[in-house]
This record gives sequence, structure tokens and C-alpha cells, in this order.
Amino acid sequence: MTHRFSCRVYYEDTDLAGIVYYANYLRFIERARSEWVREIGIDQRRMKAEDGRVFAVRRLEADYLSPARFDDLLMVETSVERARPASIVLHQLVLREERPLFHALVTLVCLSDSGAPLRLPDALRGL
Repeated sequence: MTHRFSCRVYYEDTDLAGIVYYANYLRFIERARSEWVREIGIDQRRMKAEDGRVFAVRRLEADYLSPARFDDLLMVETSVERARPASIVLHQLVLREERPLFHALVTLVCLSDSGAPLRLPDALRGL
């Protein structure tokens, strides 16, 4: 299953050259992951309040392929590469009109408030 999330490039997202500042791609893919988690039925605030579980990025590999510019409409695609009991690896691709601009492999872990690994929520296991 691939989740799709659209976002617009605003002036504040760009650098002096008028292209998206490299770190802002991380913001775009974070928003897409948050919407994906919400759409599969996980309420992160409730998960933290009830179970003390939170998600954290453990590892990120990123490739910048082509620049995005002010006012571009971007699409972020998120898909599961693999899942383990306490972690999940996601492939995230940022596109403009089906042209890949950026892609990342993101490893998320599930942690307790003290930082100890915990099992992923049921909604993420077996994806």
C-alpha cells in the first residue's frame, strides 16, 4: 500500500537560489508520515498517553535528485519496506508531476518515555 500526501512549496521553504532548502524535505516527509499513521488508525497523542509509546527516527538515508521550487505542488509517497517487532522502515518519495525529486529510507522505532524499545502498535505489524 502506498500513501500519498500533497503539499505546496511556500516561499519560506526556499533558499536564496529560489529552490527548496534541503532540510525542508525532511519536514515534508515528516508531515506525510504523520498523515499516514493517522489514516491507518493510530492516534499518536492517545498512544503516548495510554501506553507511553512514541515513534522516533532512528536512521535516515536520503538522496536529492532534482530541485523543487517556489509554488510547486509536490506529492509525497510513503510505503513500507519492512517491519520488525519494534521498528519499521519506510520508503518515502517526493515527486513533482510524477518526476522524482527526493527519496529517503526512514527507520522508525517505537520507544517508551524512558527510551526503551517497545513493540509497534498492532496497526503497523504485518504491513
